[in-house]
Amino acid sequence: MYDIIVVGAGPAGLTAALYARRAEKSVLILEKSTFGGQMTYSPKIENYPTVISASGNELADKMVEQVLAQGAEIDMDTVTALEKTEAGFSVIGENATYEAKSVILALGAKHRMLGLEGEAALVGNGISFCAVCDGAFYKGRTVAVIGGGNSALQEAILLSEGCEKVYVVQNLPEFTGETKLVNILKTKTNVEFIMGTVVDRLVGNGELTAIVLKDGEGTERELALDGMFVAIGLAPCNTPFEALAPLNKYGYFDTDETCKTATPGLFVAGDCRSKTVRQISTAIADGSAAAIAACRFLEENA
Repeated sequence: MYDIIVVGAGPAGLTAALYARRAEKSVLILEKSTFGGQMTYSPKIENYPTVISASGNELADKMVEQVLAQGAEIDMDTVTALEKTEAGFSVIGENATYEAKSVILALGAKHRMLGLEGEAALVGNGISFCAVCDGAFYKGRTVAVIGGGNSALQEAILLSEGCEKVYVVQNLPEFTGETKLVNILKTKTNVEFIMGTVVDRLVGNGELTAIVLKDGEGTERELALDGMFVAIGLAPCNTPFEALAPLNKYGYFDTDETCKTATPGLFVAGDCRSKTVRQISTAIADGSAAAIAACRFLEENA
């Protein structure tokens, strides 16, 4: 039985494992797909302290190397369920069942995608999800923001400060975001709204060069672009664990910065929990907070 099992190897999970190992707790990290989480989609990160510039994969590799050097164990498995036991928790994966005294869920959240052919291959090659992360790379260039909610409007406002041209493409005849944000964008001479229109196809061989739009009448229009920011929401994967860790109406774990859940010994960290800012830095903060709380729980219940 492990002291702590961390589910998810994004920045939150890896930081949690690092802090737990520094406290000399036995730690197993379970990851279903990609070490590093969402940051691996970013080709260049320039706002992470002490790192002038690095790809998301490079940063993830360094985090994994550091955690392994501290003695954490890592296994590839998809966790499908979590059960409370007398001794702690049973973490049920597709390959095996693992036992732990405490669990930290660092499941992350996936960006919703448009579902277009070739979309996945162009992520990081013209398709981005975060203007804070990648907007500076498109200074003086032409981009499109896909979506009409608050997130999309906020992305467009930020991009309008540095880009030559920003198209905002919304599939509905009206924006669903706040009127205040729409009014701000209306004052920007380099922003153009394209309403009642969807992205039908992507153009580019290895790098996005244009998108093909289709309106409600079926009329197509090709739009030359340097980049496209997809802002149609995030999709947390928390439902299998809601019996032990309640969710809010958006599907995120309903916890604050303490990262504690309603179940003693169960903690959550990173993009999977309710929060206002989802960045690498905030995920790392969650990871440290969750690990410290888990270690304190173990010591109080030794």
